[in-house]
Amino acid sequence: MLFSLFASVLIFVVVCLGLGWPVAATLRLDAGEKILATVALSFTGTYLVAWSVYVLALPPAALWAIPVAAIGGALLRWPNWRTTCRAAPVRALLVGQLIVTAWCITALATIFTYSGGGWAADWYEHWERTRFFLDHSPLETRFLGHYAVTARPPLGNVVIGAFLAVTRGDFAHYQLVSTLLASLAFLPAALLARRWGTAASVAVMAALLLVNPSFLQNATFAWTKLPAAFFVLTGLYFFLRARDPDAPPAAGPLTALCLAAGALTHYSAVPYCLVLGLAWLGLHRPPPATRWWHGTGGMAVIAGLILTTWFGWAIAVCGPRETFLANSTVMSADARQGNQLVKIALNLFDTVVPHFLRSFDRSLVAQTSAWGAWRDWFFQVYQLNLPLGVGSVAGLAIVREVIRRHRTATKSERAGWAASILATIVLGIAVHGQRDHWGLAHICLQPLVLLGLAFLAARWEQLSTRWRRALVAGAAVDLACGIVLHLGVESLAWERWLAPGRSMNDTLRTLSEPAQMNLIAKVTHHLAFFADALAAPLVLPGAIAAGLLAFACWRVRPSPAAPPSAAHET
Repeated sequence: MLFSLFASVLIFVVVCLGLGWPVAATLRLDAGEKILATVALSFTGTYLVAWSVYVLALPPAALWAIPVAAIGGALLRWPNWRTTCRAAPVRALLVGQLIVTAWCITALATIFTYSGGGWAADWYEHWERTRFFLDHSPLETRFLGHYAVTARPPLGNVVIGAFLAVTRGDFAHYQLVSTLLASLAFLPAALLARRWGTAASVAVMAALLLVNPSFLQNATFAWTKLPAAFFVLTGLYFFLRARDPDAPPAAGPLTALCLAAGALTHYSAVPYCLVLGLAWLGLHRPPPATRWWHGTGGMAVIAGLILTTWFGWAIAVCGPRETFLANSTVMSADARQGNQLVKIALNLFDTVVPHFLRSFDRSLVAQTSAWGAWRDWFFQVYQLNLPLGVGSVAGLAIVREVIRRHRTATKSERAGWAASILATIVLGIAVHGQRDHWGLAHICLQPLVLLGLAFLAARWEQLSTRWRRALVAGAAVDLACGIVLHLGVESLAWERWLAPGRSMNDTLRTLSEPAQMNLIAKVTHHLAFFADALAAPLVLPGAIAAGLLAFACWRVRPSPAAPPSAAHET
């Protein structure tokens, strides 16, 4: 088991950095941008190959073509790869990614059962969907006994399934690959931070993610929202790059590819696709206009071809109604009842104002476990509230820096960013058909949380010592209350340490109903988690120590100015 888990990591790295490299190496991008483009192209390519294997009903062994092609791609352009990795910005980027990924895997190794707020069953549905594509299950299959295959887009499940096909197809390997894929959201966030700041901003971005509860909780929960955020932020990065005076020809096509891939990973990416699409059409079109239109047409073709792989198949096989009306956003009865505008306004209010400042029914997280109750109190703050999703103090610092940046920005900059962010928030809330009194930041707004952290990382060197100390203090609170407490509950560590004689049934009765559902599902379906497969002692103390040490030893040093393109945000 340990060997196959290690092999999974190795194959993941090879595919991640090898499959898309032959294309990325030829693009007129800087070294860090080539790494980001390589990862985006690699996973889009993995999806296209794995999806073709599924549609053509080829044997799973055909998926070995993916790692074989990745090895071939790396060897084909090995001199370029070696030269690229020698660049200091690339080394910083890769080291930051390594630290973030290792932290996420360490946290995953402590999780004995999923829990947190109302999060229940979603992880099992995505596991079922991955097995559906691997096993070529009947189209009539209903996930969780309710959802059709067309209720969720397939990219994340298909990509993870491709890795399981060449290693082992159990749940422990599924969790591992899911977390590896989710941790890659660091890459585009780090490049955005570098664009707006300096080379040192990459290290700051890594440090901020190590102590951000929202990021870690999503990275270790087996679903597809952070992989979708990776594609959204990568699309945003190349969108901004395409607006620079020295914009590379590949920036526009990469924007289209990433946004389309994001929409096929999780429908939470669709609001960003709409906003960035409208922003692209509304931008000043440099002469000659025909070249701009040709480029835009090419982007539309790229996005259309990627989207057609799913929607074309779904319409042909399942029909238009099943394709577009099976999603939970339109299926729920709540989405078809009541005044939708009022519902959107109330959901928006509840997403901005934290739950502890409001009064409503909290029976969702009712439980007798004191540790579980405190964990859920903080969990609902970090996951469901947009201002606090970036951290207990980070939100205040971001608002302050936005105001400061606002004063020096041009009128078009201020209007463009304000309109885009506001439209994304409203659309991200509006697409959720149900009324939710807790808040909805975790549904569509995770890319905004990461974007806020990237902006804060870029501004770190301009912060006063007092603000830095406040942020470090806030990060310590976030680490303790949003990560340590959370992992302690998911590992059942507090129960094991403080009530060693308590039976599992007695422990189960103390948990909230969603937490009970998750543990019962694990036991009922005989699933061995990644932590079970390791058969090792709890590594939670070591994980906490490593995180604290990394944060305490981290220093921001003077660095070269940001790349020339970073100055152009008009």
